[in-house]
Amino acid sequence: MNMPALLSFFYIPPGMFMILFIFVFGFSIYAQIRVSSTYSKNLKIPSRGGITGREAAAAVMSRAGIADVEIVETDGHLTDHYDPAHKKLVLSSENYRGTSLAAIGVAAHEAGHALQHQEGYQLLEFRMSLAPITNIAAKVAMFVYLASYFLMRGLSGPILDIGIIAFAVLTVFQLITLPVEFDASRRAKVQLVALGILDQDEMPGVNATLNAAALTYLAAFMGALLNLLSLLNRRN
Repeated sequence: MNMPALLSFFYIPPGMFMILFIFVFGFSIYAQIRVSSTYSKNLKIPSRGGITGREAAAAVMSRAGIADVEIVETDGHLTDHYDPAHKKLVLSSENYRGTSLAAIGVAAHEAGHALQHQEGYQLLEFRMSLAPITNIAAKVAMFVYLASYFLMRGLSGPILDIGIIAFAVLTVFQLITLPVEFDASRRAKVQLVALGILDQDEMPGVNATLNAAALTYLAAFMGALLNLLSLLNRRN
């Protein structure tokens, strides 16, 4: 397939593109509201066992024989993440010290990433390999956005091509992120019950929290894809 034919394949009529934009924008807002409200609700529900998020994450990793990952506390709201490069599991204070269903669910989810790393989960490894170029692509994408405001005729030529490449990288990264995050949540849910950290009837709160968080990953992918399609349409 030659380049013009390939580009025509991605062509979206202006009216349809506006509908897609409104849908993605609305979905992104919905995802943020959903995760905020669901997390806040389950943050107020204490677990029966009274175990903290830190203790839950430690238990999940200990069962898998992981002893070289440091669990650290950080400031901020929902700033939790797993740092595979430095083998650190970073939890926000409310989840590090909290004993709620939300805190335990989020902490176990991050521990799920540590399990993926230990196992050599291929999609996580692929995402890790993409991280350096994705960081560069994100900066390039910001430059392209700024350039679009100052160029009277809009993006074209080399700048447009650079933007397409940058957003293609971001889109692939977000696409790979989806199964990685879903798998980490699956592992977390299994381990919380298997270890007796939570009873089965407490799991709906954890499920709701992690499922709501999954919507934000989906929204990020949809946003990156829509930006990529927008630039590809300018090449037609």
